[in-house]
Amino acid sequence: MQVKIPSEILKKYWGYDQFRPRQLDIILAVMNGMDTLALLPTGGGKSICFQVPAMAMEGVCVVISPLLALMNDQVENLRKRKISAATINSAIGFHEVDRILDNCVYGDVKFLYVSPERLRNELFLERFKKMKVSFIAVDEAHCISQWGYDFRPDYLKIAEIRLLKPDVPVLALTASATPIVVKDIQHQLAFKSEHVIGTSFRRDNLSYNVNEQENKETKLIEICAKLKGSGIVYCGTRLRTKEIAALLRKNKMASAAYHAGMSTKEKQSAFYSWMKNETRIICATNAFGMGIDKPDVRFVVHVDVPAHPEAYFQEAGRAGRDGQKAYAVLLYNDADIERIHQQIDLKFPDKDFIRKVYKSIGNFLQLAPGSGKDIAYPFPLLDFCRNFELKYASTIHALQILELAGYVKLNEVAFIPSRLMFLSGRNDLYSYQVANPSMDPLIKILLRMYGGMFEQFVNIREDEIAKNTHLTKEEVMAKLNFMTEQKLMEYVSRSEVPLLTFLTGRMHEDSIILSPEIYENRKRRDLERANAMDKFVSLKHCRNVQLLEYFGELDVEPCGQCDVCRENKKHGLQPLEYEKINDAVMQLALRSEFTLDELPGLLPSFASDHLIEYARWKIDTGELVLNDKLFITIPGLENE
Repeated sequence: MQVKIPSEILKKYWGYDQFRPRQLDIILAVMNGMDTLALLPTGGGKSICFQVPAMAMEGVCVVISPLLALMNDQVENLRKRKISAATINSAIGFHEVDRILDNCVYGDVKFLYVSPERLRNELFLERFKKMKVSFIAVDEAHCISQWGYDFRPDYLKIAEIRLLKPDVPVLALTASATPIVVKDIQHQLAFKSEHVIGTSFRRDNLSYNVNEQENKETKLIEICAKLKGSGIVYCGTRLRTKEIAALLRKNKMASAAYHAGMSTKEKQSAFYSWMKNETRIICATNAFGMGIDKPDVRFVVHVDVPAHPEAYFQEAGRAGRDGQKAYAVLLYNDADIERIHQQIDLKFPDKDFIRKVYKSIGNFLQLAPGSGKDIAYPFPLLDFCRNFELKYASTIHALQILELAGYVKLNEVAFIPSRLMFLSGRNDLYSYQVANPSMDPLIKILLRMYGGMFEQFVNIREDEIAKNTHLTKEEVMAKLNFMTEQKLMEYVSRSEVPLLTFLTGRMHEDSIILSPEIYENRKRRDLERANAMDKFVSLKHCRNVQLLEYFGELDVEPCGQCDVCRENKKHGLQPLEYEKINDAVMQLALRSEFTLDELPGLLPSFASDHLIEYARWKIDTGELVLNDKLFITIPGLENE
């Protein structure tokens, strides 16, 4: 008999005795059929919010996520808990998709993870109509909003599939959304009524620190030596991850690089070594972190400033997920802010260049006009760029814009593991083992290591199988391919080559439409976010308050532990009083000059001794200056 009580499900499958704040409220809302937007910070336990109610309700929970790595990771984790889960995306073939969807309609699959582009697929839509769906979970829900930082056009199809099952509720989840994005998510998902449940984004155990440094490397070594425990160093480029990791190793700190350009084996080695605390510090690009469940990260350092506050908040938030004291340190200089604005120009290449890339893709794949729709082609990106003399970075950004415009989609499939499913029944398999004794040991190991292979595709790792069979990895793969040829099983080995899908038949490049929503408006919003990041690093206000205000939480008290608050404590004022005095004095200094003695009379609502103490301290730190007439003013304005 299926367990229906959320707390019992939590204990049975996840081993937890109680929910985190607001998780149960979100779960009960979904179970009561309410459209719900869940706002939980990084590490707030978003997956529990849809996995627990799905186990309590009848039918399949359809989870829509843009992250292939995260989908596969969650499916594997559910299967380890003896929960039936499957995933489909554009990187797997028709027959495999067909079987998975059949299992969702007629079998006992509880979770179906789908990539958003799947929502346009006719096969999926036809089977979706037949499924008993408990609810639709939309992960990374900010992707549906054109005001969000990672807009995905395919997410807009969710409202359309809701028409096929109007009584099925939607649970949208995100870890970062500004007020305008919160409203837009609900509108785009066609919520029956506005309903938001969330916790404050405030992290009382996390100390935010911004440090202006010309020599970041020296400061980084100092920080990593001082802070104990596991850490992440986020870098702006792949090359920088290698350089920083080498620098830390040179200074006797166990460190490894991680970025999307590494081989699967290299990434797995670096990742698992870090997860097991054999490597203390991992140096990574922003490709690292989504869905990483490592609670004991004691510090996150950014040696390059992220492009926008949403990225910084999510990446910094990977520290201290266990609730213990942790630190987020951002190292910056003037060159960082300039770089962010340069990256925006790089991110939006000229429209003629984008059309040239589209034309080159068609020529590279030798597609006739009108052909290729919904077909995924192996697409070695470096070879493509070399053949057509295209700059790699600009080409990547052109492909992203073409994807947003609905013309192509590039899948980095390195995260998709090898998969296997037996096509024969158990009796036929036994007969095969008797008739083919050379294959018997391998088949026995497969049956021992993996379950459910007669019902669905199961992710496998050839290197682990090789260890257990005393074969080489290459011998394992050869035997699996041989049995596939004999129709005993279907084995799909992982590919290191990206896949490119034409979302429409090949068009003439002059027919490509790049609307303001895809190009000009997005560029403008990126500039606004870059300016917000500039303000965050340069403004001497509580870092926590600045982040919370960016995400719509107002009237928040200073945290008392960020670099600004700690510095403020040196003048003896309470953080909240300091914030108010600072705002008032700085506004006054922008409008007029005044002497130290005049200050209390100009701001009578504050204690005179506190104003004098504040002003003297600001002059000592150089944030206010005395001009030659002994008037207080802001640096740079004293000679105007």
